[in-house]
Amino acid sequence: MRKKVFFANKLFSLIGDFADAVGVPVYVVGGYVRDRLLGKAGKDIDFVVIGDGPAFARLLAERLNHSRCTVYPKFGTAMLSYRNYVLEFVGGRKESYRGHSRKPEVEGADLQTDLARRDFTINAMAVGLNAREFGRLYDPFNGQADLHQGVIRTPLDPERTFHDDPLRILRAVRFACRLHFRLEEKTRQGLIQQRERLRIISQERITDELWKILAASKPSLGFRLMEETGILEIVLPEILALKGVEQIGRYRHKDVFDHTLKVLDNVARTSDKLPLRLAALFHDVAKPQTKEFKQGSGWSFHGHEELGGRMMAVIGKRLRLSKEVVDYCQKLIRLHLRPIHLAEEGVTDSAVRRLIFQAGEEMDDLITLCRADITSGNEKLVARHLANFDSVAKRMQEVEESDRLRRFQPPVRGEEIMQALGLTPGPLVGKIKSAIEEAILNGQIPNEHDAAFDYMMKIKDDLLPKAG
Repeated sequence: MRKKVFFANKLFSLIGDFADAVGVPVYVVGGYVRDRLLGKAGKDIDFVVIGDGPAFARLLAERLNHSRCTVYPKFGTAMLSYRNYVLEFVGGRKESYRGHSRKPEVEGADLQTDLARRDFTINAMAVGLNAREFGRLYDPFNGQADLHQGVIRTPLDPERTFHDDPLRILRAVRFACRLHFRLEEKTRQGLIQQRERLRIISQERITDELWKILAASKPSLGFRLMEETGILEIVLPEILALKGVEQIGRYRHKDVFDHTLKVLDNVARTSDKLPLRLAALFHDVAKPQTKEFKQGSGWSFHGHEELGGRMMAVIGKRLRLSKEVVDYCQKLIRLHLRPIHLAEEGVTDSAVRRLIFQAGEEMDDLITLCRADITSGNEKLVARHLANFDSVAKRMQEVEESDRLRRFQPPVRGEEIMQALGLTPGPLVGKIKSAIEEAILNGQIPNEHDAAFDYMMKIKDDLLPKAG
């Protein structure tokens, strides 16, 4: 009976021939195998060498006339780039964990043992490259069946798996979310039992997994799964706090957790920009703290956008986010109600100019977030809100094209103000610049140098200190 070749290419044939020449078994393993079986092509390929992985990689680099082979002795891996591929080699190994550390003791092992140490069955498959077994799929834990059935399952006992390396808890959520798979029940229960172990994981590793969940086509699946399994309380308690509905008499506010995840998915449908998705996740984060009931008018969340911006600074620091990402999210959180208020209260050019000026380069992202924020189940209400919002967005575009405010720079710089008015650096220079800014935003003068300079000379006597 002819052996089935699951997939092959010239690179695999080349590596397989070289493996035969040096007398070691080599296999493609893990995510590349999984993705190919799902019909996806990848450029990052992991290989298991039954022997010394880094030594094999060095020899292969010489064979490929590729001198840059990077070895990571701490992890026992080696990496090299070849054409459009990133190739990583590791020796087959067995891992043993001790106490509360997720750093294993490692010893050499055969393929079966190496596959058993992996996180999930869908990642515990390998394909042979040596001539005698080229293209043969090794699937000792039925990972291919789990792929077809859409199941996340651990090869070995799930509680032991998650206890040994608790980062796998978030990886389980990430794979379930990104592949739209379900957790096999025993795996799910093992995850729940070991979720407290997440507290020993560094924040950087946790945040990295959160970014990957946000990158999914429907990220809400990951956050709902984290909520259901008790993980959200550990990694993002501020988001869990959004859950729940309170009713007094006939007044009932919507579940902010559900609303937030709808907004997040709405953004994900229109933008791959991860900081924008993060802003969507946190845009209403301060609603629990600002919730207030007023008899006759119902629930309100006055000031939640400003408090949310301040909370984002604290959350961003805890999550180890960059200053650029935190500043970006703060701006969108603080401004996310402004376009909607313009639609409700009437669009004036002055208000539009101020919003464009404040949003700056993030104007388009703010509009995307505001559109996503309309989540009512009433289709007619949604259509009316979107129509009102469209008129605001159109007017904003017209004003922007006319006034060029998005990349606003004061038409008259501080040096010129000091030279023209005989001033030295100090608060008065800033006061004059602010007065010019206000005149532009109010539409009193165009956003042009000569008009701004003439206006400065006109108002200078009112702003400069009186002689004597």
